[in-house]
Amino acid sequence: MADLTITTANVVAGTNSTRDVGTAGETIAAGKAVYLSSTTNKWMLADSNSATVEARKATAIALNGASLNQPISVQKGGDITIGATLTPGTSYYLSDTPGGICPLADVGTGEYVNIIGVAKSTTLLSLIFSFPGVAL
Repeated sequence: MADLTITTANVVAGTNSTRDVGTAGETIAAGKAVYLSSTTNKWMLADSNSATVEARKATAIALNGASLNQPISVQKGGDITIGATLTPGTSYYLSDTPGGICPLADVGTGEYVNIIGVAKSTTLLSLIFSFPGVAL
């Protein structure tokens, strides 16, 4: 398998979602995994093999696309229609592609494990961000 192929127009927050708003620190597409930079206070793409420790820990999913310094809405918890085909019961993780989401089988050696969520159906992902701080 590979990273989820997300149709950005189909990314929709669930009714039980926990959301936040802020400013994009780079170009971000809807459905990408992001983190809030402590130095710039801007949302950035998370990356499981980044040299920057903070970037390895996704804490939200972008709900809309934004370019540098544009407003962005993010979802930090609850259910999200992710805009991709999921396998129910499967856990999904941060990938080594900035902002990417993949199944565990695609998290490679040297990448840090960051659970994004568990599929409740073929379209619905229950967000449960968890970062134990260990690499495979």
